[in-house]
Amino acid sequence: MTTSTAILREQPRLLATLGLCFLVALLEGLDLQAAGIAGPGMARAFSLDKLQMGWVFSAGILGLLPGAFAGGWLADRVGRKRVLIGSVALFGVFSLATAHAWDLHSLLAARLLTGVGLGAALPNLIALSSEAAGARLRGSAVSLMYCGVPLGAALAAGIGIAGYAGNWQLVFHVGGVVPLLILPLLALYLPESGGFHAAAEAGSPASLRRDLLGQGATWLLWLSYFFTLMVVYILINWLPSLLVGQGFSPSQASWVMFALQIGAAIGTLTLGVLMERLPAWATAALVYLGILAALAGLGLAAELRSMLLAGFVAGFFATGGQGVLYALAPWFYPARVRATGVGAAVAVGRLGAMSGPLVAGQMLALGTGSAGVLLASAPGIVVAALALFRLAARRPAQLPD
Repeated sequence: MTTSTAILREQPRLLATLGLCFLVALLEGLDLQAAGIAGPGMARAFSLDKLQMGWVFSAGILGLLPGAFAGGWLADRVGRKRVLIGSVALFGVFSLATAHAWDLHSLLAARLLTGVGLGAALPNLIALSSEAAGARLRGSAVSLMYCGVPLGAALAAGIGIAGYAGNWQLVFHVGGVVPLLILPLLALYLPESGGFHAAAEAGSPASLRRDLLGQGATWLLWLSYFFTLMVVYILINWLPSLLVGQGFSPSQASWVMFALQIGAAIGTLTLGVLMERLPAWATAALVYLGILAALAGLGLAAELRSMLLAGFVAGFFATGGQGVLYALAPWFYPARVRATGVGAAVAVGRLGAMSGPLVAGQMLALGTGSAGVLLASAPGIVVAALALFRLAARRPAQLPD
């Protein structure tokens, strides 16, 4: 078989993988943003104060932590496709359960289990996309897949713009029914990754520790993931409520979230392409200087037009920078532990994501205001930037086998 014939034969496989993974990422983004859009309605329905709402936001993120690690670990043993299908079924069922919660405790349980499913899906989406693409296209493939997340979040914001924010259950009904409807498509048309190895090839616990914890890249990845996701999830969960508290209407707040997620989709694609063309230090500097500028803009903007611009820039660099991290992670792990390594990094990032809304809720309860919450995130961004500088310089020339 000639090289050109092999490429043509593999093209449908790559397109099927990226298309279906993009669709799952779209649904993941819808659910991740759903709690922020539905937050004001949930608070009224259950008479929740700001601290309790912080727990509601963080419950879903807490579920992402074990979900990401377990999803990656299982994928290296039973296959990326199987674990992804189970993950989609799990977050679909419990997104529906969120819409039918009857008190705070049932709401927290539904968000927790939704988060487990969402967390288990992401490392498999990253592994499937990176392993299906050729060496030249891996960064772009992961970025293309991941831009489904902010587009799904923009869809959730669109539900708020359309005036359905008061009917807070609607966004969870959409986020629950559609994942269940696409399960047959995943079962029939999603190819299993060529990089998948059976349990016998996954290595001993000692080799697993060596592959993950024995290299400095893992610790640098974890630092960058933790602080970057902390900021991203403060924005996703608290920004609508912060804007309403500043005097913007719920519809205007939804427009700002829509601008943020459109910026995130464009930023994910743009930064993913730039990562393959710019020096590593330039990409890191661009991402984190952009995040700092966006946080300052969100904290200081006083009218809708400037807030829309700040929201767009925040999405471009914060979520776009997160996409850069997701595209970078597979380069540091061999195929036998790739999903585990990516899943572990995502899980550590979820610790940051979980702590962000809780810290923001506590600061608001103490009366710091929205500007104080956003500007207090700056030191963590500096730490993440320094870690990414060092990490990007260590990226190998090609994905390890």
